[in-house]
Amino acid sequence: MLSYLVRRLMWAGVLFVGVTLITYALFFVLPADPARLAAGKSATAEDVARVSHQLGLDRPLHEQYGLFLKRLVVDHSLGRSYTNRRSVNEMVGEAVPVTAALVVGGAILWMMIAIPIGIISALRPRSLIDRGAMIFILIGISAPVVWIGLLLQYFIGFRLGWTPNAGYCDVFNPPEGASCGGPADWTYHLILPWVTFAILFAASYARMIRANVMDTLGEDYVRTARAKGAPENIVIRRHVLRNALLPIVTMLGLDIGVALGGAIFTEAIFNLPGLGRLALNSVLNLDLPTMQGVVVFATLAIILFNVIVDVTYAMIDPRIRLA
Repeated sequence: MLSYLVRRLMWAGVLFVGVTLITYALFFVLPADPARLAAGKSATAEDVARVSHQLGLDRPLHEQYGLFLKRLVVDHSLGRSYTNRRSVNEMVGEAVPVTAALVVGGAILWMMIAIPIGIISALRPRSLIDRGAMIFILIGISAPVVWIGLLLQYFIGFRLGWTPNAGYCDVFNPPEGASCGGPADWTYHLILPWVTFAILFAASYARMIRANVMDTLGEDYVRTARAKGAPENIVIRRHVLRNALLPIVTMLGLDIGVALGGAIFTEAIFNLPGLGRLALNSVLNLDLPTMQGVVVFATLAIILFNVIVDVTYAMIDPRIRLA
């Protein structure tokens, strides 16, 4: 197990270097003059030259990337924003809890929806429950997240007035003078974003769980267990679900990592100050360090969740360690 973990961490390191190299090239080499962006629109040629020297943009490309990697790995710094000169680390650090709350809450909700729907529809194929589940899956897979969010805002938030339409409340340390704060207000403002996020993923998960359970029901070891007289609930719980839900571990880890790095549409609809809105504002303002910081954090999140999923899968199924 230790050697498997070491191999995975080494590959994660190689992937991280590769992604940061591509990210640096995209955000600092391809633009015509990043130093002018950093200096501002009204900067003179002397100002641009001074900023270029301060940022190290007047050095050869390999030295620039080396400085960027040193600042990232050794100093743990993503640089400073071009628009407000704030530390990108601080800006990303403020946005991460909001996105994490959205993604983790949505993941819990979509698993609570998808697992029973997928299992019941697989155990009762072509029944009324199965057909209803298929309609839900079709809508969830086909409908854009923006459309789902706007519908929920209009009917539940506006027409019925059950939840707020937008905004975010800090759960632990609300700022002084804030109109809301604490666990109750935090949950109240995130209900619609959680449901919007969950519908999109729950449909995919329900479809995959249904297919996995139906495939597993036809395996030889399931027929053998039934032939030996094992009770149906034992067959389903120990033989079917234990094997059918294994791929869900991989899928869940990957989806959480990807969603943590880019829940941009849901955050934009509900005006949540997370990574999505931070990325959108940085694109509109051509704030390259902030854009780069969000991309690097998203990459780290995906790599981290990949490693966690691989290790978890190897612990569940020892055959993976030998692959």
